[in-house]
Amino acid sequence: MRHWPLFGLRLTTPRLELRLPSLDDLDALADRALEGVHEPGFMPFLVPWTAAPADRLPVATIQHHLEVLASWRPEHWRANFIVVHDGQVIGSQTLAGLDFANSREVSSGSWLGLAWHGRGLGTEMRAAVLHLAFEGLGAESATSSAFVDNPASLAVSRKLGYREDGINTRVVQGKRRIDQRLRLQRGDFTSPVPVEIHGLDGCRDQFGL
Repeated sequence: MRHWPLFGLRLTTPRLELRLPSLDDLDALADRALEGVHEPGFMPFLVPWTAAPADRLPVATIQHHLEVLASWRPEHWRANFIVVHDGQVIGSQTLAGLDFANSREVSSGSWLGLAWHGRGLGTEMRAAVLHLAFEGLGAESATSSAFVDNPASLAVSRKLGYREDGINTRVVQGKRRIDQRLRLQRGDFTSPVPVEIHGLDGCRDQFGL
């Protein structure tokens, strides 16, 4: 897209490609949401979006991603990358920055279709956006969080070098949940996989740089 070169930004790892979504990508992402993102009876998200009725979930998923794109500002951006494996959209990986030009801090979140859990892909896709943050954008720190009863997410963070940074008490679907905050400093990150960044030079200004 000539007037918005963000759509030319891509991250590649040995098994994955991350890019901002096309409308066809969002259609496929909605399919993954319908097929399942986590085990029934467990809610890993602060915003319980997967609890939406099946007849509403696909449209809500697509609208969310379109709203995030439409609200992009250099001083407050949120890159909701779609994750592609073997030519198929399998999930979403977010990297966000608030006043990044000054804060030099990013946050992240992600989800994978249930069929792709347990293959190390969650680690690989988070490593990709952390490489973008630290090596591509010059971030100094990255934050994340996960509920204390979500060991898989916490294991990904520990594997990538995050350290515990306190807790928050949350209420999700009327239940008390403990959210473990996590922080990663630039010097503590070494990507476990090679990551290549494509198309960043044309859109650095969109990240406030």
